[in-house]
Amino acid sequence: MRSWDPDRYLTYADERGRPFVELVARVGAEEPRTVVDLGCGPGNLTRLLAERWPSAEVVGVDSSPEMVERAGGVHGITAELADLRDWAAHDGDPVDVLVTNAALQWVPGHLELLPTLVGRVAPGGWFAMQVPGNVGEPSHTLRAEVADRPPYAEHTRGVAAPASHDAATYLSVLQEAGCEVDAWETTYLHVLTGPDPVFTWVSGTGARPTLQALPDGLRERFEKEFRARLREAYPADDQGRVVLPFRRVFAVARRA
Repeated sequence: MRSWDPDRYLTYADERGRPFVELVARVGAEEPRTVVDLGCGPGNLTRLLAERWPSAEVVGVDSSPEMVERAGGVHGITAELADLRDWAAHDGDPVDVLVTNAALQWVPGHLELLPTLVGRVAPGGWFAMQVPGNVGEPSHTLRAEVADRPPYAEHTRGVAAPASHDAATYLSVLQEAGCEVDAWETTYLHVLTGPDPVFTWVSGTGARPTLQALPDGLRERFEKEFRARLREAYPADDQGRVVLPFRRVFAVARRA
C-alpha cells in the first residue's frame, strides 16, 4: 500500500495546478448543485471549484488518508476517503460536475471505467478529466530501467506505474458513452531550478510507488543512481535551469 506526501506533492504546486485550471475553464456549468473532484489530493485545487461555484456542494474524494486529512482543512469543501472506483460503483445521486485531474492514470483499465463515471453525472452535466501523457519520457523510462535491474527488481517488480492514452482515444470512448466531447493535448515546458529538480518532481508522483517499495539502504542507492541518470537526461543550463517537457491529455464531456 503506497502512501502520499502532501508536502512533497505541493513542491511544484503552481506547475501541477495549471492543467487543472485550464481543464476546468472548459467546463460550461453555470450554477451546479453538486461538484465532485475524484483524486482531490491535498485539496488545494478543489478549493478553486468551491470559489468558482460558491453555492455548490463541493466534495473531494481521495484514496490517500494523508491527502484527505490535508484536504479536510480546506475551506469550502468536504473531503471523503474512498477509491474512485468504489465511488463510481456506488449507487448515489447524480452530480452536476465531475472532475478527475491526474488520477485516472493510476487506475489500470480506466477506459472501461469512463462510461460508469459518466453515468454518475446528471443529464446535461459535465465530466472533465486530465491525465499525464509523458510516460514515454526519460523521467519515467529511466525509473523503469533502473528499477528492473538487480538488486532492485525483486522489490519493485509489479509496483504501480502510471499509464494513459491519447486524446483521440478518450474522445471516442466518451462519445460512445453519449457525450459531446472536447479533447486535446498540451505539452508544458516547466523551467525548474534547485538540486535535482526533476527527481524532486517525480519522487512526489510517478516514482513514489517504486521508491516506497525499496527497503532502507537500497532506496538511497537507487535514488543516487536515478538522480544521476536524470541529470544526464535533463541537463541544467549555465544558470542552473532545467527544462522538463510534460505532456498532458484533456477531455471535457457534456452528458446528453
